[in-house]
Amino acid sequence: MFNLNALARELKTAQDEVRQIAPFTGRIDGFDEAAGYEVARMIHEARLREGRRPVGRKIGFTNRNIWPEYGVYAPIWGYVYDATVTYAADARATCRIGRLAEPRIEPEVVLHFASAPPVTDDPAAILACVDWIAHAFEIVQSHFPGWRFAAADTIADGALHGLLLVGPPRRVVDLGADVAARLERFTIELCREGELRDTGTGANVLDGPLQAVAHLIATLDRSGAPPLAAGEIVSTGTLTRALPIAAGETWSTRIEGIDLPGLTATFER
Repeated sequence: MFNLNALARELKTAQDEVRQIAPFTGRIDGFDEAAGYEVARMIHEARLREGRRPVGRKIGFTNRNIWPEYGVYAPIWGYVYDATVTYAADARATCRIGRLAEPRIEPEVVLHFASAPPVTDDPAAILACVDWIAHAFEIVQSHFPGWRFAAADTIADGALHGLLLVGPPRRVVDLGADVAARLERFTIELCREGELRDTGTGANVLDGPLQAVAHLIATLDRSGAPPLAAGEIVSTGTLTRALPIAAGETWSTRIEGIDLPGLTATFER
Protein backbone atom coordinates (compact mmCIF):
# COMPACT_ATOMS: atom_id res chain seq x y z
CA MET A 1 0.00 0.00 0.00
CA PHE A 2 1.36 3.43 -0.91
CA ASN A 3 2.00 6.14 1.68
CA LEU A 4 -0.37 9.06 1.04
CA ASN A 5 1.49 11.31 3.46
CA ALA A 6 4.71 10.79 1.55
CA LEU A 7 2.98 11.52 -1.77
CA ALA A 8 1.44 14.69 -0.35
CA ARG A 9 4.87 15.86 0.84
CA GLU A 10 6.39 15.09 -2.56
CA LEU A 11 3.74 17.01 -4.50
CA LYS A 12 3.67 19.97 -2.10
CA THR A 13 7.45 20.26 -2.40
CA ALA A 14 7.13 20.27 -6.18
CA GLN A 15 4.50 23.02 -5.93
CA ASP A 16 6.63 25.09 -3.56
CA GLU A 17 9.80 24.68 -5.62
CA VAL A 18 8.07 25.15 -9.02
CA ARG A 19 9.21 21.84 -10.46
CA GLN A 20 7.51 18.85 -12.00
CA ILE A 21 7.29 15.19 -11.04
CA ALA A 22 6.16 12.00 -12.74
CA PRO A 23 2.38 11.44 -12.44
CA PHE A 24 1.42 9.23 -9.52
CA THR A 25 -0.93 7.17 -11.68
CA GLY A 26 1.94 6.12 -13.94
CA ARG A 27 4.10 4.75 -11.14
CA ILE A 28 1.78 3.73 -8.31
CA ASP A 29 -0.74 0.93 -8.77
CA GLY A 30 -4.13 1.80 -7.34
CA PHE A 31 -3.67 5.55 -7.14
CA ASP A 32 -7.26 6.55 -7.89
CA GLU A 33 -9.44 9.64 -7.55
CA ALA A 34 -10.19 8.95 -3.89
CA ALA A 35 -6.45 8.86 -3.23
CA GLY A 36 -6.05 12.06 -5.22
CA TYR A 37 -8.59 13.89 -3.07
CA GLU A 38 -6.91 12.61 0.08
CA VAL A 39 -3.53 13.93 -1.09
CA ALA A 40 -5.18 17.24 -1.98
CA ARG A 41 -6.77 17.39 1.49
CA MET A 42 -3.40 16.85 3.15
CA ILE A 43 -1.79 19.59 1.08
CA HIS A 44 -4.75 21.88 1.80
CA GLU A 45 -4.34 21.36 5.54
CA ALA A 46 -0.63 22.13 5.22
CA ARG A 47 -1.50 25.37 3.40
CA LEU A 48 -3.87 26.32 6.23
CA ARG A 49 -1.07 25.78 8.75
CA GLU A 50 1.07 28.12 6.66
CA GLY A 51 -1.58 30.83 7.00
CA ARG A 52 -3.49 30.58 3.74
CA ARG A 53 -7.21 31.27 3.91
CA PRO A 54 -9.62 29.45 1.57
CA VAL A 55 -12.07 31.83 -0.10
CA GLY A 56 -13.87 29.44 -2.45
CA ARG A 57 -13.61 26.57 -4.89
CA LYS A 58 -12.71 26.00 -8.52
CA ILE A 59 -14.27 23.36 -10.71
CA GLY A 60 -12.05 21.85 -13.36
CA PHE A 61 -12.87 19.90 -16.51
CA THR A 62 -16.45 21.09 -16.76
CA ASN A 63 -15.89 21.79 -20.47
CA ARG A 64 -16.65 18.50 -22.21
CA ASN A 65 -14.98 19.74 -25.41
CA ILE A 66 -11.52 19.46 -23.84
CA TRP A 67 -11.96 16.05 -22.21
CA PRO A 68 -10.35 14.07 -25.07
CA GLU A 69 -7.35 16.45 -25.14
CA TYR A 70 -6.43 15.61 -21.54
CA GLY A 71 -7.94 12.17 -21.08
CA VAL A 72 -10.04 13.44 -18.16
CA TYR A 73 -13.75 12.75 -18.57
CA ALA A 74 -15.43 14.18 -15.48
CA PRO A 75 -15.22 17.41 -13.46
CA ILE A 76 -12.92 17.79 -10.46
CA TRP A 77 -12.67 20.46 -7.75
CA GLY A 78 -10.18 22.22 -5.51
CA TYR A 79 -9.81 25.23 -3.24
CA VAL A 80 -8.86 28.79 -4.12
CA TYR A 81 -7.15 30.95 -1.51
CA ASP A 82 -6.75 34.57 -0.51
CA ALA A 83 -3.17 34.35 -1.79
CA THR A 84 -4.22 33.05 -5.22
CA VAL A 85 -7.16 35.37 -5.98
CA THR A 86 -6.77 38.91 -7.37
CA TYR A 87 -9.63 41.32 -8.08
CA ALA A 88 -9.26 43.50 -11.18
CA ALA A 89 -11.72 46.29 -10.46
CA ASP A 90 -11.10 48.04 -13.79
CA ALA A 91 -11.07 44.79 -15.83
CA ARG A 92 -7.29 44.99 -16.30
CA ALA A 93 -4.54 43.21 -14.40
CA THR A 94 -0.83 42.51 -14.47
CA CYS A 95 0.00 39.05 -13.26
CA ARG A 96 3.28 37.35 -12.38
CA ILE A 97 3.48 33.75 -13.56
CA GLY A 98 7.12 32.93 -12.87
CA ARG A 99 6.20 30.59 -10.03
CA LEU A 100 3.69 28.58 -12.03
CA ALA A 101 4.49 25.33 -13.83
CA GLU A 102 3.54 25.37 -17.54
CA PRO A 103 0.76 27.96 -17.00
CA ARG A 104 -2.34 28.08 -19.18
CA ILE A 105 -5.21 30.57 -19.32
CA GLU A 106 -8.87 29.73 -18.86
CA PRO A 107 -11.68 32.30 -19.24
CA GLU A 108 -14.39 31.48 -16.72
CA VAL A 109 -17.47 32.68 -14.86
CA VAL A 110 -17.26 33.21 -11.10
CA LEU A 111 -20.28 33.15 -8.78
CA HIS A 112 -20.29 34.66 -5.29
CA PHE A 113 -22.63 33.09 -2.75
CA ALA A 114 -24.45 35.39 -0.35
CA SER A 115 -25.97 32.33 1.31
CA ALA A 116 -25.13 28.65 1.35
CA PRO A 117 -26.80 26.85 -1.55
CA PRO A 118 -28.97 23.80 -0.83
CA VAL A 119 -28.20 20.35 -2.16
CA THR A 120 -30.09 20.66 -5.42
CA ASP A 121 -29.71 20.43 -9.18
CA ASP A 122 -32.20 23.28 -9.70
CA PRO A 123 -30.35 26.22 -11.32
CA ALA A 124 -32.96 28.70 -10.05
CA ALA A 125 -32.46 27.58 -6.46
CA ILE A 126 -28.71 27.94 -6.81
CA LEU A 127 -28.99 31.36 -8.46
CA ALA A 128 -31.19 32.53 -5.59
CA CYS A 129 -28.16 32.17 -3.30
CA VAL A 130 -25.83 34.20 -5.55
CA ASP A 131 -25.50 37.97 -5.12
CA TRP A 132 -22.89 38.73 -7.81
CA ILE A 133 -21.34 37.23 -10.91
CA ALA A 134 -18.04 38.08 -12.60
CA HIS A 135 -15.91 37.05 -15.53
CA ALA A 136 -12.45 35.77 -14.59
CA PHE A 137 -9.23 34.27 -15.85
CA GLU A 138 -8.08 31.19 -14.02
CA ILE A 139 -4.41 30.54 -14.59
CA VAL A 140 -3.93 26.81 -14.27
CA GLN A 141 -0.70 24.87 -14.04
CA SER A 142 0.56 21.30 -14.11
CA HIS A 143 3.25 19.83 -11.90
CA PHE A 144 3.31 16.86 -14.27
CA PRO A 145 5.44 17.41 -17.41
CA GLY A 146 3.75 18.22 -20.69
CA TRP A 147 0.27 18.29 -19.21
CA ARG A 148 0.22 14.49 -19.28
CA PHE A 149 -1.69 12.97 -16.39
CA ALA A 150 -4.81 11.09 -15.32
CA ALA A 151 -7.75 12.54 -13.41
CA ALA A 152 -6.41 11.39 -10.03
CA ASP A 153 -3.16 13.30 -10.60
CA THR A 154 -4.99 16.54 -11.38
CA ILE A 155 -7.12 16.19 -8.26
CA ALA A 156 -4.03 15.72 -6.09
CA ASP A 157 -2.46 18.80 -7.69
CA GLY A 158 -5.13 21.11 -6.31
CA ALA A 159 -7.28 20.68 -9.43
CA LEU A 160 -4.39 22.42 -11.27
CA HIS A 161 -5.23 25.80 -9.69
CA GLY A 162 -2.61 28.50 -9.95
CA LEU A 163 -4.18 31.96 -9.83
CA LEU A 164 -7.62 33.52 -10.30
CA LEU A 165 -8.04 37.02 -11.74
CA VAL A 166 -11.61 38.14 -11.04
CA GLY A 167 -13.08 40.97 -13.09
CA PRO A 168 -15.65 43.59 -12.04
CA PRO A 169 -18.63 41.96 -10.31
CA ARG A 170 -22.17 42.47 -11.54
CA ARG A 171 -25.09 42.13 -9.16
CA VAL A 172 -27.48 39.36 -10.18
CA VAL A 173 -30.40 41.78 -9.92
CA ASP A 174 -28.75 44.02 -12.54
CA LEU A 175 -28.23 41.22 -15.09
CA GLY A 176 -31.89 40.82 -15.99
CA ALA A 177 -34.70 38.45 -15.12
CA ASP A 178 -33.37 35.97 -17.71
CA VAL A 179 -29.85 35.84 -16.27
CA ALA A 180 -29.95 32.04 -15.91
CA ALA A 181 -30.64 31.65 -19.62
CA ARG A 182 -28.03 34.29 -20.49
CA LEU A 183 -25.41 32.36 -18.51
CA GLU A 184 -25.99 29.42 -20.82
CA ARG A 185 -26.17 31.34 -24.11
CA PHE A 186 -23.55 34.09 -23.89
CA THR A 187 -20.47 33.88 -26.12
CA ILE A 188 -16.85 34.77 -25.48
CA GLU A 189 -13.77 35.42 -27.61
CA LEU A 190 -10.29 34.83 -26.21
CA CYS A 191 -7.49 36.85 -27.81
CA ARG A 192 -3.70 37.05 -27.48
CA GLU A 193 -2.23 40.41 -28.50
CA GLY A 194 -5.59 41.17 -30.11
CA GLU A 195 -5.53 38.01 -32.24
CA LEU A 196 -8.45 35.63 -31.79
CA ARG A 197 -7.27 32.33 -30.33
CA ASP A 198 -10.53 30.60 -29.38
CA THR A 199 -14.23 31.07 -28.77
CA GLY A 200 -16.68 29.62 -26.28
CA THR A 201 -20.11 29.82 -24.75
CA GLY A 202 -21.65 29.44 -21.32
CA ALA A 203 -23.17 26.10 -22.29
CA ASN A 204 -19.67 24.65 -22.66
CA VAL A 205 -19.39 24.20 -18.88
CA LEU A 206 -21.79 21.32 -18.19
CA ASP A 207 -24.55 23.22 -20.05
CA GLY A 208 -24.08 26.38 -17.95
CA PRO A 209 -22.25 27.78 -14.90
CA LEU A 210 -25.21 27.12 -12.60
CA GLN A 211 -25.31 23.50 -13.73
CA ALA A 212 -21.57 23.25 -13.07
CA VAL A 213 -22.16 24.45 -9.51
CA ALA A 214 -24.97 21.89 -9.13
CA HIS A 215 -22.46 19.18 -10.03
CA LEU A 216 -20.02 20.53 -7.45
CA ILE A 217 -22.69 20.64 -4.75
CA ALA A 218 -23.63 17.02 -5.42
CA THR A 219 -19.99 15.94 -5.44
CA LEU A 220 -19.26 17.64 -2.11
CA ASP A 221 -22.38 16.12 -0.58
CA ARG A 222 -21.54 12.58 -1.70
CA SER A 223 -17.94 12.77 -0.54
CA GLY A 224 -18.53 14.42 2.81
CA ALA A 225 -16.31 17.37 1.88
CA PRO A 226 -17.19 20.76 3.39
CA PRO A 227 -20.25 22.18 1.61
CA LEU A 228 -20.29 25.59 -0.02
CA ALA A 229 -20.78 28.35 2.53
CA ALA A 230 -21.94 31.95 2.43
CA GLY A 231 -19.15 34.23 1.26
CA GLU A 232 -17.46 31.68 -1.00
CA ILE A 233 -16.72 32.18 -4.67
CA VAL A 234 -16.87 29.39 -7.22
CA SER A 235 -15.03 29.47 -10.54
CA THR A 236 -17.03 27.26 -12.85
CA GLY A 237 -14.56 26.05 -15.49
CA THR A 238 -13.04 27.14 -18.76
CA LEU A 239 -15.34 28.35 -21.51
CA THR A 240 -12.68 27.75 -24.19
CA ARG A 241 -9.63 25.56 -24.54
CA ALA A 242 -6.93 26.13 -21.93
CA LEU A 243 -4.10 27.79 -23.86
CA PRO A 244 -0.41 28.18 -22.88
CA ILE A 245 0.72 31.63 -21.79
CA ALA A 246 4.15 33.23 -21.43
CA ALA A 247 5.66 36.28 -19.79
CA GLY A 248 5.37 39.37 -21.99
CA GLU A 249 2.00 38.42 -23.45
CA THR A 250 -1.29 40.27 -23.10
CA TRP A 251 -4.53 38.30 -23.30
CA SER A 252 -8.06 39.68 -23.46
CA THR A 253 -11.67 38.63 -23.86
CA ARG A 254 -14.83 39.99 -25.47
CA ILE A 255 -18.22 38.87 -24.20
CA GLU A 256 -21.63 39.12 -25.87
CA GLY A 257 -25.03 38.12 -24.56
CA ILE A 258 -24.59 39.04 -20.90
CA ASP A 259 -23.51 42.26 -19.20
CA LEU A 260 -20.12 41.07 -17.99
CA PRO A 261 -17.12 43.12 -19.12
CA GLY A 262 -14.22 41.45 -20.88
CA LEU A 263 -10.86 41.15 -19.14
CA THR A 264 -7.32 42.13 -20.14
CA ALA A 265 -4.31 40.56 -18.44
CA THR A 266 -0.61 41.16 -19.06
CA PHE A 267 1.72 38.46 -17.81
CA GLU A 268 5.15 38.99 -16.30
CA ARG A 269 7.73 36.58 -14.99
